[in-house]
Amino acid sequence: MTAPAQFVTAAPEAGIGGILLWIVLPHVCLAVFVLGHVWRYRYDKFGWTTRSSQLYERRLLRIGSPLFHFGILGILGVLIGHIGGLVIPKSWTEAAGISEHTYHIVAVALGMVAGAATLGGLAILIYRRRTVGPVFSVTTRNDKAMYVSLTVTIALGLSATVAANVVGGGYDYRETVSPWFRSLFYLQLDPDLMTGAPVLFQLHALSALLLFAAWPFTRLVHMLTAPLGYLTRPYIVYRSRDTGLGARAPRRGWERTGS
Repeated sequence: MTAPAQFVTAAPEAGIGGILLWIVLPHVCLAVFVLGHVWRYRYDKFGWTTRSSQLYERRLLRIGSPLFHFGILGILGVLIGHIGGLVIPKSWTEAAGISEHTYHIVAVALGMVAGAATLGGLAILIYRRRTVGPVFSVTTRNDKAMYVSLTVTIALGLSATVAANVVGGGYDYRETVSPWFRSLFYLQLDPDLMTGAPVLFQLHALSALLLFAAWPFTRLVHMLTAPLGYLTRPYIVYRSRDTGLGARAPRRGWERTGS
């Protein structure tokens, strides 16, 4: 009979700092992410929006917004691949015929293209908010903090990828980061897996955790809302420019006489 799994299996090498960073902080951030969205939806439904600034400026928005959002979609695709790589053991993918080399080539190529597009679009959007007066005037401190956090997280992810897999000799995060990520869900935690990872991977993970904790309280909540209502809502009626359309004949009755 095997012994019951313990909630924490931290080795002495991790220390208090490693336990706080790689056991306590991740669970706190995930709890805030979930409960924060529940609170936001219950008490701030009218604030669940991006607060569009399209009316103030459109030229830069037409370039930066599609570039940023298509880049984010690419990152989401890479993220799904990352989650697959984090959750699914490497032995399973190898048994399915996907070699580790193929997995890394696809992940690095797609990640770099999507990350570059996202950073480029984000740079245009930040420049727009800083240089266009009306847009800057409606930019809150919350927006500024969100832009900084998002930029840092994406930049660290790209830097870690380039430093480890392009400039360096390669790093297999599925040997360290993946087991640590899976351990968050079955409570058999080992912070030594992350303390032994390269610094850029650690910083990227920490910045992503903090971004997820702040997510429910920023305009990023709109990413979790699918606009399915647009498919069934009725048409919006606008006033026509043709004055002849919709004009009704005068009703019969007494006509008003001049005084």
